[in-house]
This record gives sequence, C-alpha cells and structure tokens, in this order.
Amino acid sequence: MVGATTSVRGPARAARAGTGASLLVILAGMAGALHVWKLAPALPALSEDLGLSLVQGGFLLAVVQVAGMLLGVPVGMAGDRIGLRRALLLGLTLLTAGSAAGIGSAGYWPLLTSRVVEGVGFMLVSICAPALVRRTAPPARVALLTGVWGCHMPLAAVLSLLVGGQLEWRAWWGAAALFSGLMAAAVLVAVEPDPASATPGGAAGRLRATLRARGPLLVALIFLLYTAQWNGIVQFLPTMYADAGRDVGSAAALGALVAGVNAVGNLGAGAALHRGARPPVLWVTGFAAMGLAAVVAFGVAPLLGPDVELGVRYGAVLVFSAVGGVVPTTVVAGLMRTAPSAAAMGTALGMGQQLNALGQFAGPPVVAAVAQGTGTWDLTWTVTAAFAACGIAVASQVARRAPSVLRG
Repeated sequence: MVGATTSVRGPARAARAGTGASLLVILAGMAGALHVWKLAPALPALSEDLGLSLVQGGFLLAVVQVAGMLLGVPVGMAGDRIGLRRALLLGLTLLTAGSAAGIGSAGYWPLLTSRVVEGVGFMLVSICAPALVRRTAPPARVALLTGVWGCHMPLAAVLSLLVGGQLEWRAWWGAAALFSGLMAAAVLVAVEPDPASATPGGAAGRLRATLRARGPLLVALIFLLYTAQWNGIVQFLPTMYADAGRDVGSAAALGALVAGVNAVGNLGAGAALHRGARPPVLWVTGFAAMGLAAVVAFGVAPLLGPDVELGVRYGAVLVFSAVGGVVPTTVVAGLMRTAPSAAAMGTALGMGQQLNALGQFAGPPVVAAVAQGTGTWDLTWTVTAAFAACGIAVASQVARRAPSVLRG
C-alpha cells in the first residue's frame, strides 16, 4: 500500500516541479562522462610523466569499458535495490574519490586501480541518472529531457578534447574530481530522496523478468551495434588526420566537432519522441545514415582525388555522427519503455550499458584490424556497413517482439 501511494505521488510531484532537478541530474551525468573522456587528451603527457608503455595506456583507456562489460547489469540491479538517488550519489562519490586518488599516483598500478574505481562510479551514474531524469521530469517533457540526456557524452567529449590537453594532467584530474564532487553536493541538496518503494527486494526476480521481457535485451543489442561503429570511427579520427598531415591542434578541433555534432541527433531524437515518433523508425534512420555516410567517407572519397578527399570524408563523418545521434537517446527511451516494471528500470538500463560498453570495447579493434590488414582506412566502411545492417535488422524486430517500445 505504501508503494502504491508513493508511485502516485511521485509523478504528481514531477508534474508540479519544473525541469530543474532533471537538468541537474543530466549535468551530473556529464560530470561522470568527463571522467571517461578525460584520459585521451592527457595520455601523451601522462605516459611521459609516469613512464607508461603504449599497451599500458591502452589498458587505462579500456578499463572503464571493461568495468561496464562486467558490471552493467549488477550495478543496475544495485541501483534498483538501494534507490536511484542514492546510487547516483554513490557513483559521483566514487568518481570523485577515484580521480583524487589518481592525482597522487606515482606509477601504472595505482593509476589503473583509480580508473577501476572511476569505472564503477561511471556505471552507477550512467545507469541510474536517466531513470532519475524520468522520475523527476514533468511527464510531458520526459522525451525532450531524454534527448538532452543523450547529449551528456558528446558534450563531455568536446570539453575534454578542447580543454584536457591544455592542462597539466594532475590539474585536469583535480578539475574532474571537483566537478563530480560539486555535482554530488548539488544532487544531495536539490533532488528529492528516494521514495520508500525504491528499495524492494527480489533482485533475482527483477533480472529474470527483464530477461523474459526480451525487449530490453534487443534494445541493448541496438546500443552495442551503434557504439561499436561510432567509437570505431571517432576514436581513430586523430590518427586519420595525422596520416593526412594535420597538426595536433587542428586534429583535436576537428575531432571535437565530430563528437559535438552527435548532440544534434540526440536532441532531434528527443523532439521526435516528444511528437510521437516510433523508436524503431528512428533506429532504422540512424543506422541507414551511418552506413551510407561511412560508404561516402571511406569508399567514395578516396576516389575523388587528394584535393577533395579530406573535405568530403570529413563532411560525411559529420553526417555520420550527427544523424547517428538519434540512436542512443532512443535506445535509452526504449530501455525504459520495455523494462518489465518501474522497479526493474535500473536493471534494464544496466543491461543496455553493459552491451554499450562491449560495443565501445570491440568496435575500435575491429576497425583497426581491417585497416592494419589492408594497409588503408579506405575499407573502414565495410565494418560500419555491417554493423549498420545488423542494427536495421534488430530494430525491425523490436516492435514485433516488444510492442511496449511504441508507447510513450
């Protein structure tokens, strides 16, 4: 009876409240994403300072994805168990502590350990924050704010690429720790505590229900197919620009713009969902655009001559990132719609983040293997087109097997 009462009051409170709490949670998500992206621009200086090898640097980059691959569902279940706000606060605290510990690292292993702590913290933030946005937002604005949530990762990437490389790496770690610490304090003050019904038992039952629902697993697979191709291209853009003779500064700016325009698609998806667009339609649109843009960037551009190749490739990559951005926002909305119950929301989102992390981890090596095997980036489109075709195939099945994805 208590659960029924709080479930009725929660939406009523959200309807009366504005979007302030939801926007604060989104900003907290951006703080979490900054901890993921902060390493890439700082890695050269950090490696020189600590004497790290290229392989050790690669493990530092990958450890957050490994944490997600292993812990996505367990962390989501923990969020359902302890409550979304508590889990978000715990995640921000771990990010702050991990980054602060990293400042004092004198070698590889202490820094790797701090990155593991940050990886767990990021999982808690990225899994629980979107569900908390849904809980705190006015019902009429949930879709729009889900689109804004989808911007947290590309905006963090832009901030990191433009600012991170300009600061001494320990100062950059300290700035990231300060940001997440301030967000934890703000969430503690401004976001209402979890309702009593937010701590139900039966974690195993929630997991079984989520797996039986089929929808969350299919939608999570779409997440994997998206991130595998997006990361596979975006992560290697600096290398591609270096191969084309670009200096480090311009390469960073070009990469930042590609990451930043991804926010356009996320916002567009939120607006489309708000107007009643069906998620499978947006997924097919996004995957089709990504596949075609990759063909133009890597299959057609090399045939046009050196004078126009780089411009055509870069324009196509911008389209690839911008239009592809409709996918992640719609995936988050789809996971929340197909979750078997409100009590299993974190479990469903955790499943999505687990496959998302697998895509981030697997995509770049596949692209690199093709490039290394052929001696050119020109066949990158074959990888992206294959992922895109699989994404379209899965998206076409979701509505039939999980019709709840069509409901707002």
